[in-house]
Amino acid sequence: MSDIKQLISIIIPVYNESESIGFLLEEVINVMSLHQFNFELIVVNDGSKDNTYQVLKELTLKIKELSVISLRKNYGQTAAMSAGFDNSKGDIVITLDGDLQNDPNDIPKLISEINNGFDLVCGWRFDRKDKLINRKIPSKIANKLIAQVTGLKLHDYGCSLKAFKKEIIDDIKLYGELHRFLPVLANIEGAKIKEIKVNHRSRQYGSSKYGIDRTFRVLMDLLTLWFMTKFLTRPMYGFGFVGIISILISLVMSSYLIVLKIMGEDIGNRPLLMFALILGIAGVQLFSFGLLSELLIRTYHESQSRPIYRIRSISGAQQN
Repeated sequence: MSDIKQLISIIIPVYNESESIGFLLEEVINVMSLHQFNFELIVVNDGSKDNTYQVLKELTLKIKELSVISLRKNYGQTAAMSAGFDNSKGDIVITLDGDLQNDPNDIPKLISEINNGFDLVCGWRFDRKDKLINRKIPSKIANKLIAQVTGLKLHDYGCSLKAFKKEIIDDIKLYGELHRFLPVLANIEGAKIKEIKVNHRSRQYGSSKYGIDRTFRVLMDLLTLWFMTKFLTRPMYGFGFVGIISILISLVMSSYLIVLKIMGEDIGNRPLLMFALILGIAGVQLFSFGLLSELLIRTYHESQSRPIYRIRSISGAQQN
């Protein structure tokens, strides 16, 4: 049995899920009531064009734990999740999709792992019920690529069924399409992460909202996260290092060409001269970008009073 004082926030972003959302909420309530959890339900209607809003409005009259946040237009899953996070009050935050593919019966397992000391518990759809070509193969490739680039080894980054400690959510700022990289963002904040196997079900209603353009967005976001992982607090190490190498190579080439010029050779038409000039200019620009990035990062951290570290706990006299 759970601690009755512990509030669980369950966040469900939906877009055109009028057929499934009622069944999903019924399942969630049954599971949470069976385990006697103290919980709130937050459904974020991300500008649905069907009658999802009307369905949810009727459900708020029947379900006392339900709150519905309706966005003015379809902003995307990242914005919808962020709206849910910002309005949640729970000590533990659970996220899941509104299409009935995530199984609410797995929620108690995630909560148990959070109470065992983990900051984030990710679901792993080890027996995924999706189409092989359109979803499963691209997902496997993406998961391996993300693990390789970020250094965080998970089997399934894209599973929406996750559990977070509230303090981890408070440290993460979502933007763009970064909801699929929540484990990576949490890892940057020093979160203790675990992945567990969860049940995955076939879609019963509607159709998937993801298209082929998702691959391009994932790659762009992955590049952003790679830079954040490596150089978030030290951008000069990235730009400056490459800039200095370019400048040094340019100096070596220029010195060689100067020696040839002194010896009487014509260097005006040599491609090496143009290459040395390009490397020199690029090196100075990259080094300058590094300095500007350092100033921007300092402004970012200082303006938000955002420390460059995260404390898990304090023991001894200082805790008082």
